[in-house]
Amino acid sequence: MTLQTITPDSAQWDVFVARQPRAHVLQQSAWGVLKSAYGWGVARVALADETGIRAGAQLLFKRLPLGLGTMAYIGMGPYGDGPSLWPELWAAVDDCARRQGAAFLKWEPGIYRDGEAPPDFAWWGFRESPQTVQPPRTVLIDIGGEEDSILARMNQGTRRKIRQSLKNGVEYQEGTQADVATFTAMMQTTGVRNEFGVHEPAYYEKAYELFVPSGDGALILATHESDPLAGIMVFAKGEMGWYMYGASSNVKRNLMAAYGVQWRAIQWARARGCTAYDMWGVPDEDADTLEAGFQERSDGLWGVYGFKRGWGGEVVRSAGAWDKVYNPLVYNAYKLVLRVRG
Repeated sequence: MTLQTITPDSAQWDVFVARQPRAHVLQQSAWGVLKSAYGWGVARVALADETGIRAGAQLLFKRLPLGLGTMAYIGMGPYGDGPSLWPELWAAVDDCARRQGAAFLKWEPGIYRDGEAPPDFAWWGFRESPQTVQPPRTVLIDIGGEEDSILARMNQGTRRKIRQSLKNGVEYQEGTQADVATFTAMMQTTGVRNEFGVHEPAYYEKAYELFVPSGDGALILATHESDPLAGIMVFAKGEMGWYMYGASSNVKRNLMAAYGVQWRAIQWARARGCTAYDMWGVPDEDADTLEAGFQERSDGLWGVYGFKRGWGGEVVRSAGAWDKVYNPLVYNAYKLVLRVRG
């Protein structure tokens, strides 16, 4: 079979991604559309034969300051039907990145589990990066089996708060496009309270438009007597669900709606066929350090770790970020800027 390098359209690409064992929302074409609205370029490159796409990657491109070109980025990919395709795939990726003026390529392949071995990064010309784009450490929950088994793996406090959240007249429903404004207002509140940055409202509106109508995402809201209490934007592809954006208000927190809405999101992911649920981001520290420090700190991701730790998941670290350098001079300047910024 003769392989050709192609630029797949969105439909072709999404069919290919959907059949991958490591299918990820960040490799869907809709994610490229979302990021392209916020300063990133997007390109897809694939190897195909008469049976269809056999290997490929979706790349994002971010302009570097001072006209120094771009940073190319592959998040949670690429994909290939067997190791024999990787040399030709990486050659096509390098060619695509260079044509877009990339000074270097940053690769975050994601989490390897169930005995999967990460690639030999040095073999493919990568070095460990001083900067990640996505949070490298997370809590991964097994949501396979019966609901009672999932609840049994949680700590007692989380189980109690879930049960409390399902009482006292709290209502849970999948939100409509009109509800995104309610969610974004709660996001701003949550960002201020937990001391982390959030996107502008239009970002969440765009994410809803791109993922919810297709069934790859949902906005789940909790209300009580017309008061919005909590919300989650959850995504799913293949066997994995992702809790990427969550918010809660400052009113009626005693009703524990943040627990109820998370439980509804897990149920939504299970209904989509997911067997694992990624809580998406905790401080990049080992489990012992996290347990020793979470009651002392509330800044940044520490503010949400105390919530995420109780859901019966495992603290796992992705393979991190790796850089392939095309322009050493620009790359060294990039590293210097990172050091100056601390």
